[in-house]
Amino acid sequence: MAKSIDVSNLDIYYGDFKAVEDVSMTIRARSVTAFIGPSGCGKSTFLRSLNRMHEVIPGARVEGKVVVEGQDLYGDQVDPVEVRRQIGMVFQRPNPFPTMSIYENVLAGNRLNAKKMKKSEADDIVERSLKGANLWNEVKDRLGKPGMGLSGGQQQRLCIARAIAVEPQVLLMDEPCSALDPISTSAIEDLIHELKSDYTIVIVTHNMQQAARVSDETGFFNLKAAGQPGHLVEFNSTQKMFANPDNESTEAYISGRFG
Repeated sequence: MAKSIDVSNLDIYYGDFKAVEDVSMTIRARSVTAFIGPSGCGKSTFLRSLNRMHEVIPGARVEGKVVVEGQDLYGDQVDPVEVRRQIGMVFQRPNPFPTMSIYENVLAGNRLNAKKMKKSEADDIVERSLKGANLWNEVKDRLGKPGMGLSGGQQQRLCIARAIAVEPQVLLMDEPCSALDPISTSAIEDLIHELKSDYTIVIVTHNMQQAARVSDETGFFNLKAAGQPGHLVEFNSTQKMFANPDNESTEAYISGRFG
């Protein structure tokens, strides 16, 4: 079941360097939230903090809270691996596992969770996930072929199928269309619209038009000054952000006057 995320006074560090400062927001369940802002402002770092992916970098840590349904994801007793199962991620470039078939790519997360499955159960998961990613009809007759043999857009949808196969509550997407052609981008955007009825989706994008097309709410990140931490300048409904933002720098970025 899709869940909301409450972020309170979050600071994100890499060693002694504070990359993101004092972010607070509520990400609504069953909605699409987009983060925009210039390169290096911390939006992808913030995205990775939502499922503790940033911790794979030595010295990375946070101060503050990320709460999902009353549970602080950074609590002492919380397993980060379980957090990443509940909050999946799709990366900028499609990354199917090169030695695996389409079928096994979809099941990779389930296998990693050491879940024993009957063949019929595995078949059901693969079909459900590929249908959920709008890929089933294109690959159902070649499930045993390598995932790397698909086109770029198909590979990204395969990665989405792999992410939803473990039935997460939240799906994070870090610039999921930046490496894709316009037709594939349109397919992924259509898929995002369809998935939000079952998932809470958070996307980072440099494409202003994409943010306007796919998201319900938008957060604008920026740097206070060079060398300073990134911070959340404004968080509002996408309609308001693009029509009448509260902050002058938000309007300047969206209109293309900087960034």
